[in-house]
Amino acid sequence: MLDFLAYLEFERGLSRNTLEAYRSDLLQFGAYLERIGADALGVGHAELAAFLAELAEGGEDRPAAAPSTVQRKTACLRSFYRHLRREELLDGDPTATLTAPRRGRRLPKVLGRAEVARLLEHPRGTAPVALRDRALLEVMYACGLRASEATGLEIGDIDLEEGILRARGKGAKERLVPVGSAALTALRAYLDRGRPALVGARHETHVLVNVRGGALTRQGLYKIVQRHARGAGLDGRMTPHTLRHSFATHLLAGGCDLRAVQEMLGHADIATTQLYTHLSAERLKDVYFKAHPRATGRSGG
Repeated sequence: MLDFLAYLEFERGLSRNTLEAYRSDLLQFGAYLERIGADALGVGHAELAAFLAELAEGGEDRPAAAPSTVQRKTACLRSFYRHLRREELLDGDPTATLTAPRRGRRLPKVLGRAEVARLLEHPRGTAPVALRDRALLEVMYACGLRASEATGLEIGDIDLEEGILRARGKGAKERLVPVGSAALTALRAYLDRGRPALVGARHETHVLVNVRGGALTRQGLYKIVQRHARGAGLDGRMTPHTLRHSFATHLLAGGCDLRAVQEMLGHADIATTQLYTHLSAERLKDVYFKAHPRATGRSGG
């Protein structure tokens, strides 16, 4: 195993973090081999599959590993046994038919409407930074923008009269998205009174700028969202993408057409958008079971 790690470091040039992950995976595999009284050269597909099954199922002394973790360990074993074959230490490959578990699709976190309102109302006052932050949050929720799309917005991308903006999505694809009245009000206030004070004499085409007047970075946007999330009591539940998830879920829950939401989000595949219909259904079930007396085991008098 040490020879394999040396190969990964010096011939493949893998990063230190990746090497540490492989080392941890191989140590765990080695402990398993020792427990069953076998060695790496003598095990077959059955023993390897049993090792992965143990990881996935967990036990009394350890929790079940996440599907992504088991998948990574499967990849590690495949790479390790390919190396053994290259070194002519094995004739066959016991990982040839070893399949990794499918990575499950987890429903994204979304905010309730009252939580969104608390977040959007948190930037208070008329200071330039407060006006910027309010516009940023309002536009991201109103239009379902990705962080990169928000930071990439330029002055020419926004039509305040028509209430529409141009978003540049993945693969340099562009789409037009409507902007709601609350977001338009916040944008006008920021563009009239906040942005000029931040930009000063600089020539900057980006809509969202930092305190020095330069284009806001994705890291800067993330920090702004996190700061206001903490202030609104949403710490630990918020990322910039949470606003995008909430935008889609609230539109579908309100009866918006799935194809229209797909277009506004810029999804190439409608199956990606359909994930939000499942989330809307889960929220409806939750409300139903909390409210309906016969569903919750309560009976009316």
